[in-house]
Amino acid sequence: MNLNVVELKAFVPARDFERSKAFYLALGFEVPWSSHDLAYVRYGSVAFLLQRFFVPEHAGNFVMHLLVENADDWHAQVVAADAAGGFGARIDAPQDRPWAIRDFTVTDPSGVLWRIGHNLPRAADG
Repeated sequence: MNLNVVELKAFVPARDFERSKAFYLALGFEVPWSSHDLAYVRYGSVAFLLQRFFVPEHAGNFVMHLLVENADDWHAQVVAADAAGGFGARIDAPQDRPWAIRDFTVTDPSGVLWRIGHNLPRAADG
């Protein structure tokens, strides 16, 4: 029996499907495939499915976590992409968290919250 998992993808809601695709493209993601109501969105080896589906309560409580090598570099990329001005995204500054992650948040045009961060070294148990 072969029970290996190949991939896991979330279905991310989009209030304005075309605007959301443009937002993710501006952040450096690519969209190798798209139909009228679904898009395959990826960055390197990670991916999600953007869907033409929007319920405010759902989108406003949807959180994605992107683990990266350097959160500060990603923050600079998001700011340079004019995510706030061009797409109305909310962007917080990177912070070190008590759970040993340095991350920042960005909210996409549909209200989906992204936490983008990298692992911090953990203090040795004493």
